[in-house]
Amino acid sequence: MRNKILILDDDEDILYFCSVVFEGLNFEVISSPHCKDIVEQVERAEPNIILIDNWIPGMSGVRATQVLKSTAHLKDIPVILFSANNDLPNLAEEAGADSYLKKPFDLNELEDLALELLKK
Repeated sequence: MRNKILILDDDEDILYFCSVVFEGLNFEVISSPHCKDIVEQVERAEPNIILIDNWIPGMSGVRATQVLKSTAHLKDIPVILFSANNDLPNLAEEAGADSYLKKPFDLNELEDLALELLKK
């Protein structure tokens, strides 16, 4: 069975490059440009891992991650928070994210981080 990743970012270039990376790893890629209805989006997508931008329409990535991590049947899905924010380590901790990645990021770094989280 293929792994699925849900990528939440309103930057079309980032969605494109991340999609290429994960499709190359044989992932099914689902993407969204907003965090509205975050629980419903995740329930519909049934991802194995979530990549979420902190600055995204709907609600912040921090808030969306907090919502997911406080939802019993979704809390174990690994979440990677990514942002250009200098305070990203603290934001990720506040959110309860499993990991974080500072923008701009290296695509190999993203790939390695996602695969590592899936092994856990």
